[in-house]
Amino acid sequence: MIAWNGLRLLAGQWGLCALAICAMDGAVAATLTVSVDGDGARLAGAVVSLHSPSARAAVRPMAGEIDQRQAEFVPHVLPVTTGSRVLFPNSDNFRHQVYSFSPAQRFELPLYSGRQAQPVVFETPGVVELGCNIHDWMLGYVVVLDTPYFATTDAAGAARLKAPAGEYTLQVWHERLDAGPGAPVTRRVQVGAGQVERVTLDLEAARTAPQPADARLRQLQERFRSLKRGG
Repeated sequence: MIAWNGLRLLAGQWGLCALAICAMDGAVAATLTVSVDGDGARLAGAVVSLHSPSARAAVRPMAGEIDQRQAEFVPHVLPVTTGSRVLFPNSDNFRHQVYSFSPAQRFELPLYSGRQAQPVVFETPGVVELGCNIHDWMLGYVVVLDTPYFATTDAAGAARLKAPAGEYTLQVWHERLDAGPGAPVTRRVQVGAGQVERVTLDLEAARTAPQPADARLRQLQERFRSLKRGG
């Protein structure tokens, strides 16, 4: 079963769950299990996806949410297809100001509480790093994919993908990749026989809970303030 972490079924109970299946109409469905390791252990929270020209043509927009609870983004990582609309409600009893400077999507939601009326539409594939101008430690990601065939690894570091049989580029992303938050690992794979693909990631040194002094968060904050100063 494909793991759709954090997605709300806003377009009907079965709309998103059936997305990959609908994309396989007229093709032979096959499965690929991806097992992801890092730091000598199975790695949860990695986004794995299968890419090809036919997969790109099968993409349909989705609807999702990233909530803000106890000054954290929930879910921490949200994978969506290109063209998807994502809401950023605020369940805290204080205000947040969400923004991103990522090349895949630059946006700012003015200081607010409650439910943000307008969703953000993510049109460009890539990793969108989220921050909050009020709470320096808040960090989250929207992973925008030009394929409907994706999943997130579970606690055992495994994800099962369903797609038409054929050759694809397998893409694996995790926020702790040594190459940086926006650079996935890729390899060519053949989908067709229900095989298992094992991927080992080179990760940055394990970090404790994010703090205001975290270098990546500090960079986001400085870019936000520079923009406000007109720099």
